[in-house]
Amino acid sequence: MERAESNSFEKKIWDAACVLRGNMDASEYKSVVLGLIFLKYISDRFDEKYRALVAEGDGFEEDIDEYASEGIFFVPASARWSVISAAAHTPEIGTVIDSAMRSIEKENKRLKDVLPKNFARPELDKRRLGEVVDLFTNIQMIEHGSERDILGGTYQYCLRKFAENEGKLAGEFFTPECVVKTLVEVLQPFNGRVYDPCCGSGGMFVQSAKFVENHAGNINDISVYGQDSNPTTWKMAQMNLAIRGIDADLGKYNADTFFNDCHPTLRADYIMANPPFNLSNWGADKLTGDVRWQYGMPPAGNANFAWLQHMIYHLAPNGRMGMVLANGSLSSQSGGEGDIRKNIIEADLVDCIIAMPAQLFYTTQIPVSLWFLSKNKRQKGKTLFIDARKLGTMVTRKLRELSDEDIGKIADAYNAFAAGTLEDVKGFCAVATTAEIKGQDYILTPGRYVGIEEQADDGEPFEEKMARLTGELSELFQKSRELEKEIREKLGAIGYEV
Repeated sequence: MERAESNSFEKKIWDAACVLRGNMDASEYKSVVLGLIFLKYISDRFDEKYRALVAEGDGFEEDIDEYASEGIFFVPASARWSVISAAAHTPEIGTVIDSAMRSIEKENKRLKDVLPKNFARPELDKRRLGEVVDLFTNIQMIEHGSERDILGGTYQYCLRKFAENEGKLAGEFFTPECVVKTLVEVLQPFNGRVYDPCCGSGGMFVQSAKFVENHAGNINDISVYGQDSNPTTWKMAQMNLAIRGIDADLGKYNADTFFNDCHPTLRADYIMANPPFNLSNWGADKLTGDVRWQYGMPPAGNANFAWLQHMIYHLAPNGRMGMVLANGSLSSQSGGEGDIRKNIIEADLVDCIIAMPAQLFYTTQIPVSLWFLSKNKRQKGKTLFIDARKLGTMVTRKLRELSDEDIGKIADAYNAFAAGTLEDVKGFCAVATTAEIKGQDYILTPGRYVGIEEQADDGEPFEEKMARLTGELSELFQKSRELEKEIREKLGAIGYEV
């Protein structure tokens, strides 16, 4: 079944963006669309505060401190949306937008070198660009809710659509929302320091903020830290978080987490991450003896256990983490990975392992699991295994999604485990002791522990069932012989003997 699309503002923007793309490279066109969404958002936030200051009548509407004190970006007169919309149908619209981006960066240090400035390039059809500007100008607030919700939702929608269209390259910036939501619902980051060392476009942080808001918490109770090595992705994350009102420290620039840790002293309360799967040539030879490798030196050909140990190193004494890893990490013995996994298990860090369904990612068919680790487990010496491979629904021919009900089933099982009230469910969940895991050679594949789902007894006695089934089979054999005879006769009639 194909995903149903509504005639929403998000879809209108996406459809317009597709027309706008022309011959532009996907990464260039992505920054154009997302940059426009961001520009409209900060301009509207500014205008709202500007009008309130004018109404007060004290002449402070052009005072940058009035905006900074409320976390609102200051928009200079030449960069305001009224100026941009007035130029929408002129050949200079691209230059006007680029100039607006530069002047906004100049007035707001947090946005320095973040905003895209590629709207004047010849490849971008200025007539179509003007039509997209008109769409933003005509958003109907009353119908759709608050501006932040509309534009924040549009930003996330477009990120997902770019991921669908870019395939394998999308893994650099987008983790499917249902995977992120599963991590968040299990970890429940209500307050404290939240960290993602390979944050992509910031989806982990956005979902964490949604979780806090949905549970009547205060978004200011969490502080956000992250980084990403890809410069375009890092900029996308900065805009995505700003549009959601999330004040984040993503480092001063994009940087490689292994070689340039932007938060070396951070000890996080919650860590959530979807690092690149099975990353090779990650620089192991230059990082031998690194303080982060407490459980063993990760192999040069695969960074999975380097990411895992980097995150363990950054956990606070009561910190908890959830990360996505390729299934090979559950059982691999190559390059010393088996020993590292054994050491992590023996240190009683592994809280829960969830085998996820196939086809959740736009980027890869590699089966994945979620690893949840804790520095101070509530259930000492025990690990919860969940086999969620049968959950989810195909929303396109290639893509599966977990529903809120699926995610709730997983989170409920974890919560019951943490409370010590969980009962094993054959084929879905089971609790194993460290000794039992040792008996399985420290292999963490959930199927080894949860077993096979029990089949319901249909009440038919065995002897009767066998008599019925053999009778049905005999009838099928007889039909098969009759069909074979008929085919032979027809082939013989036209001169072909079989």
